[in-house]
Amino acid sequence: MKNIYDNEEFFKQYSQMDRSKKGLAGAGEWQTLEKLLPNFQDKSVLDLGCGYGWHCIYAAEHGAKKVHGVDLSEKMITVAREKNHFQQVTYQQADIATVDFPENSFDIVMSSLAFHYLPDFAGIAKKVHHYLKPDGIFVFSVEHPIFTAAGSQDWYYNENGEILHFPVDNYFYEGERKAHFLNSQVVKYHKTLTTYLDGLLQNGFMIERIVEPTPAEDLLDLPGMKDELRRPMMLIVRSKNQI
Repeated sequence: MKNIYDNEEFFKQYSQMDRSKKGLAGAGEWQTLEKLLPNFQDKSVLDLGCGYGWHCIYAAEHGAKKVHGVDLSEKMITVAREKNHFQQVTYQQADIATVDFPENSFDIVMSSLAFHYLPDFAGIAKKVHHYLKPDGIFVFSVEHPIFTAAGSQDWYYNENGEILHFPVDNYFYEGERKAHFLNSQVVKYHKTLTTYLDGLLQNGFMIERIVEPTPAEDLLDLPGMKDELRRPMMLIVRSKNQI
């Protein structure tokens, strides 16, 4: 299965983003996500869609005894391995929708902005429930259903190029969307809020926190950042595996 992130030009564009060059500090949602992460001390951790491995490194720096990152992209995994200097961190190139592990393998499963690339969330939740230990923590971020609904993921502008509003359409029609991202057409999959939250509840999880992150106060003076308060771009959920 070919991944858009293994396209040479696309990956070059991605590598120039702040979240690629600056790591977690360059990710606008990081200050919110960090507060929802559990204690990693002596824990076994799985990162689904690990990308460059920034979250894996963070877990290791905070005491995790074993960290395993999985990503479909060969280029992502190559960079992650180059950046890693922790013996307890390992990486695997695989499809996060089909990769499997023995029952009760991990204390923590996390995922950052990966599940909107997959058509089926309930299947992921079911698999995570299987290989997450009882009372284990599952934390993930995705693009917000309002952000993915119409598909274009761009504003509507007036004749002067000024933002009018953000489109929300076809919300209950889940499935494939073609978004314009980094000068490329990227296939993503829209899901409703119900699909994410009920998908957890129906597959053995208790929801602990739900957050729609907004830009940090110290970022609001940057160009375009105040417009990010006009619509939600991301959704972060923390849940606990129930026995």
